[in-house]
Amino acid sequence: MGTVRSVLVVDDHLATVQLVKSALEGLGMEVEAAENGAECLLAISRKRPELIILDVNMPVMDGFQTLQVLQQSADMKDIPVIMLTARSDDADVAYGWRWGVSSYLTKPFSVEHLVALVRRVLEGAAPVGAEQKTQV
Repeated sequence: MGTVRSVLVVDDHLATVQLVKSALEGLGMEVEAAENGAECLLAISRKRPELIILDVNMPVMDGFQTLQVLQQSADMKDIPVIMLTARSDDADVAYGWRWGVSSYLTKPFSVEHLVALVRRVLEGAAPVGAEQKTQV
């Protein structure tokens, strides 16, 4: 039995948070929640998650602003982020990729698809500070 995986869900829509939390806790993961980007950064300062699931449209500090802060921080830029948002315009998706998201999933979403992405990101994430190297 491995260590418990920790995920931070950042979304101001309670029903989405509950759905994601229920699905991931059912897999034995520890799930924390934050309602906006500012709460996300505070939560990370208290306990660093292995993965962040981040909405875009939120009050106080939106997901794109949060993503920029994460990517510009030496301490937080290596935490993988899955964007989970209703923002599906090509420009929004491209913006997310440009700022280093691991995956971009639009709402409405399939819980099964999200769970598969979470597993793939957590299993594929390099250890903190590790570089991906190609074998020759």
